[in-house]
Amino acid sequence: MAQQVTLSDDHVSPRSYDIGKIRRDFPVLNRDVASGAQLVYLDNAATSQRPVQVIAEITRFYRDHNANIHRGVHTLSEEATALYENVREQTRSFINAYDAREIVFSTGTTASINLVAYGWGRKFLQAGDEMVVTELEHHSNIVPWQILRDERDITLKFIPMAPDGTVDMDAARKLIGPKTKLLSISAMSNALGSILPVAELVSIAKEHGATVLIDGAQAIPHMPFDVQTMGADFVAFSGHKMLGPTGVGVLWGRLDILESMDPFMSGGDMISTVSLDSSTWADVPHKFEAGTPNIAGVVGFGAALKYLMNIGMDEVRAHELDLTQYTLDRLGDTPGVEIFGPPEVKARGGVVSFSLEGVHPHDIGQVLDDYGVAIRAGHHCAQPVMAALKVPATARASFYIYNTRDEVDTLVNAVEETSRIFGNRS
Repeated sequence: MAQQVTLSDDHVSPRSYDIGKIRRDFPVLNRDVASGAQLVYLDNAATSQRPVQVIAEITRFYRDHNANIHRGVHTLSEEATALYENVREQTRSFINAYDAREIVFSTGTTASINLVAYGWGRKFLQAGDEMVVTELEHHSNIVPWQILRDERDITLKFIPMAPDGTVDMDAARKLIGPKTKLLSISAMSNALGSILPVAELVSIAKEHGATVLIDGAQAIPHMPFDVQTMGADFVAFSGHKMLGPTGVGVLWGRLDILESMDPFMSGGDMISTVSLDSSTWADVPHKFEAGTPNIAGVVGFGAALKYLMNIGMDEVRAHELDLTQYTLDRLGDTPGVEIFGPPEVKARGGVVSFSLEGVHPHDIGQVLDDYGVAIRAGHHCAQPVMAALKVPATARASFYIYNTRDEVDTLVNAVEETSRIFGNRS
């Protein structure tokens, strides 16, 4: 039995929302960018920054515990295995899953969705079946289903986006029907910040016996998320958007469904027996974790979960609601700015996508970088959203636990200066 190894308590995370203390855990926020301005990092929907606790835990793993997992009887291997499996239980607790065996580690949300497409979709979907997604999806929740559609002659339907960036629920009720075998939806749009009515959509799908996958990449890092109350069958999310390392993701799936699925990848550690004639698979979740995983990354992800749990996800959500409302108010008063997405702040996550009259979003992003402000400019891997908005791209500011109103002021001032540079204002 692997010995119990716990995460270090060095640099203990805050237990109340102390923004100053939180920011001290992120040294990168103190650096100057190429222009000489201090960094204002507002590209959190793409990836978050990492606190010193996560960086230290990864370093500590490589320094003190580095070994492969599940295969050795020596001390380091048992310690590494315990650290890795402890994070599986942490993850179960964070999303309130029923059983730690329902937590499958992957390389990210994209890999988790592809795991479902290959391991579940190719086994259980057939010609004539229907899959339903929304126009608000990230490409990673569209392209795998397009490939499966073309391979198996399955119909893929899209719930349209309403003009305010929400889901057209009247259309959803018409599109989800007896032939629907899969509903795959984001809990929150990465392009607009729109929070989808997941409970209602899941309820409609379940009335028709459909399987449901939720892309939680944008929602889970920013608000309380309970898979038991969601009613879905799969949830996918990524560690790097919630203070953790890149290359670590999670697929949560109902245990009975995971057990019925075929492996996505095959090789070492996902087998029970191998002979020259045949092989049998390991039990869930190891059946889906072939090869040597990103052990240090998973350990670092555990430190990220601990950090967020010590703050409290209710507190994270409240902080971002305040920043988002402040940004909507300030940018909304800026001449030439058009804000996309739901007007009601509670229908949003911490994302504000906008345009500036006469200025391409890439130009906005470049000028803002001169003021130290890091945003994302482009289609945000959501080209159908841009097509529905009839724009080529947007500028997107996205917030997280360490952002402040002062940083929003810097953003707005830089947008106003961008407008002046391009001749929109005197």
